[in-house]
Amino acid sequence: MGSVASAAVPPPPHSAPPQAGVPPYGPGLAGILLPRSEGEEKVDYLNLPCPVPFEEIQREALMSLKPELFEGLRFDFTKPLNQKFSLSHSVFMGSLEVPAQASETIKVPTAHYEFGANFLDPKLMLIGRVMTDGRLNARVKCDLTDNLTLKVNAQLTQEAHYSQGMFNFDYKGSDYRAQFQIGNNAFYGANYIQSVTPNLSMGTEMFWLGHQRKSGIGFASRYNTDKMVGTLQVASTGIVALSYVQKISEKVSLASDFMYNHMSRDVTASFGYDYLLRQCRLRGKIDSNGVVAAYLEERLNMGVNFLLSAEIDHCKKNYKFGFGMTVGE
Repeated sequence: MGSVASAAVPPPPHSAPPQAGVPPYGPGLAGILLPRSEGEEKVDYLNLPCPVPFEEIQREALMSLKPELFEGLRFDFTKPLNQKFSLSHSVFMGSLEVPAQASETIKVPTAHYEFGANFLDPKLMLIGRVMTDGRLNARVKCDLTDNLTLKVNAQLTQEAHYSQGMFNFDYKGSDYRAQFQIGNNAFYGANYIQSVTPNLSMGTEMFWLGHQRKSGIGFASRYNTDKMVGTLQVASTGIVALSYVQKISEKVSLASDFMYNHMSRDVTASFGYDYLLRQCRLRGKIDSNGVVAAYLEERLNMGVNFLLSAEIDHCKKNYKFGFGMTVGE
């Protein structure tokens, strides 16, 4: 009987062996958290890319929203003398806007000629311009070391208290940039921008204008990928600025910006485009003030470009049209 009863009872089931990677006390957080995908790369925060300079944080948006518009006739000719030295000649005939109390704009006809000399070297750049009205503009860029650059901008005029000068010292680190500025009228400024992630950079700036006893501080951030660029800037002077650029394709990009001035309660928004064709480049914008603008650069031949510029301000009934030509690279 005992042997028959023991044969009728099934043997106890064998316990399954524990799975690899599962702790003996249960899955715990390992069973709750999502596993890391094999294609996801770890971020090396000690090897981040170097950000763009602080003053160029909106450079993609400015290309579409701030083209070099002009009114009248413009002709630029550049003649290279050797690989480093070249001369330039510029002629402009148009009108100059004079501020008025009324909403209408007063335009005064004007014309001037500009002579320039350029010296371009990998570590030294010298640019000078002399105009018929007596103004002299000079720019110097010198690489003191591989990371430290000196920039000098000067403008001399015959009118008193209108001459300006500025010295910039730019330092480029592995994942940050710093700049110190000193200029006339007791101006001092500094800015710093740091890469936080491979796509995000944040920075701050401050300035002091001794003659006017004014100071300010600002903060900025920039997020960029292969398809878009977004920026945000806030300053103690009451300015809030945002910009966004979307790259539709290799030849088409759209841009928009928003600016709010807390002091004057002014709000401005604009939308622009940048379209590259085989032989020309077309840029334009429209803003919330009713201003519509377009700028066309067409390449006629090697080193010869034709320019068309147009701007319409419907509110102020101000219309501008210009055409020009540039010869030489």
